[in-house]
Amino acid sequence: MPETITITDDRTGKTVTVPIEGGVFPSSALRELDPTLYCYDPAYLSTASTKSSITYLDGANGILRYGGYPIEQLAEKSTYLEVAYLLLNGDLPNKTQLTEWTHDVTHHTFIHENMRKKFAEGFHYDAHPMGMFVSAIAALGTFYTGSKEIDDPVQRYIQINRLISKSPTIAAMCYKFSVGLPFNQPSNDLSYAANFLNMMWKIGDYEVDPVLERAMDVLFILHADHEQNCGTTAMRVIGSSHADPYSSAAGAASALYGPLHGGANEAVVRMLTEIGSIDNVPAFLESVKSGEGRLMGFGHRVYKNFDPRATIIKETAYKVFEVTGKNPLLDVALKLEEAALADPYFVDRKLYPNVDFYSGLIYQAMGFPTSMFTVLFAIPRMVGWLAHWQELLNDPAQKISRPRQWYDGPGERNYIDLANR
Repeated sequence: MPETITITDDRTGKTVTVPIEGGVFPSSALRELDPTLYCYDPAYLSTASTKSSITYLDGANGILRYGGYPIEQLAEKSTYLEVAYLLLNGDLPNKTQLTEWTHDVTHHTFIHENMRKKFAEGFHYDAHPMGMFVSAIAALGTFYTGSKEIDDPVQRYIQINRLISKSPTIAAMCYKFSVGLPFNQPSNDLSYAANFLNMMWKIGDYEVDPVLERAMDVLFILHADHEQNCGTTAMRVIGSSHADPYSSAAGAASALYGPLHGGANEAVVRMLTEIGSIDNVPAFLESVKSGEGRLMGFGHRVYKNFDPRATIIKETAYKVFEVTGKNPLLDVALKLEEAALADPYFVDRKLYPNVDFYSGLIYQAMGFPTSMFTVLFAIPRMVGWLAHWQELLNDPAQKISRPRQWYDGPGERNYIDLANR
């Protein structure tokens, strides 16, 4: 049977047949039928806005792969910087490539002193770290004259490297400012994850625990990319105007700042805190079913089976708790998961734990305040945004993003003088 679809315009009887490739057919079919015809698709539920080779996501079967590699294998065997190289280049690096890439990233972690002393200090003392992070990423581009030279492959690599290298430094700077503590300079002899933890927590003779270092690295891997989500779409839309990567990334981070995108794990912690005890779980689930409560950390816009990242994060959580002590909300979370997955109401609606259900508990156990949760999402997602930005620029089929609309306002009418209104 041919992989095609035939569309008939019942108004004219005109028919067009187009190929189906990878479950997608080109929108040019509609233009062939009628150039004035558009498809109304709020929030892009059924629209593939681009062709990408970066991340494969099968929501029906709970599959996530970066460049063809299952997320389970990468989380077990790889490192964040190795995964970052994969996302940007399409293949895992060999030993020499990984050594050079790691050196380039770990030796460009410092930020200009004016960024720390003048820019950061311009914020109010209680500024939200994510608001500072968004602003700092946009401002970072003003320090580099080559940031606008996006058609130069050498400059493009340099700017991508700077954003990945300096994002943890900026994140730690934002946190330190928000709590009034002195800034810790980067340590280039540490790994990507260990350097970030060191900048966050070093006071006196602090040493990064290797278990927490690995947990941070795994969390970074799991959050590195996730196909065409809200933030990545923002990155591509802004990047389609050929804006520099700093401005584009700031726009993507702004999208992530929204509570419906990057704030989900913070909402999970609030929910578990409000439940308070395992004894209150049954009543809470009943309130959800009656429409009064909301079950956070379950279900996903794309995953209709289970989120493969959730299983990995749950295993990581137990390793972290062996070092930090068990998060007191863990028992509530485990009971909530058990009860929800045993209730046909939630199972029939395919509501399974997602990546946010346990990540907030890990962050909290490691000492991060909830105000830093979205920043912790933005650090690793930076490479995903940049990989898509780079792919966009290399795709000759892409043009400046310009969606159309379905106008439902009034028809033409004549202007009425103010005195007669």
